[in-house]
Amino acid sequence: MVAFTRFQTPLKTGIEAISASPGLSNLTLAARRRYSDWMIWTALAIVLATGTVLPTGPALPQAGVQLIKVDLSVVTKGYRMSKLIGSNVVNDKSEEIGTVDDVIADKDKKQLGFAVLQVGGFLGLGGRLVAVPYDSLVIDDTGKVTLPGASKDELKKLSQFNYPA
Repeated sequence: MVAFTRFQTPLKTGIEAISASPGLSNLTLAARRRYSDWMIWTALAIVLATGTVLPTGPALPQAGVQLIKVDLSVVTKGYRMSKLIGSNVVNDKSEEIGTVDDVIADKDKKQLGFAVLQVGGFLGLGGRLVAVPYDSLVIDDTGKVTLPGASKDELKKLSQFNYPA
């Protein structure tokens, strides 16, 4: 909500008033106040009418976008990326081989394309990032992330991934 308080500048008298505001010099004090109030309220009405300060209603979907009902039981069976990021990744021998640093969606296919893993290092320092296909990860019901057939040495041989600037 926008609120304005009434404000005034001190009116000048005599010759100073005439030189400071030649168009208002012949107006009475009350008329000058009404004139300044009118300008403020007109400006406020224009701003509110154009909606540049506050939206006037709820956001509407863009043309061509259709909303569909989602089966929430299917959604609750999915994996939250916020919980997946930072998880330890193990191989099929239960050896820790890295951590999930990020998950990247393919822009064209609009699906999860890659997992960025941090390998090597100690306590998150000195490691390097590599990208692996997201589909190669196996995630069980407890959230355990496995990359079958991988080892630390094999992952270190992959090209280092750098986030674009």
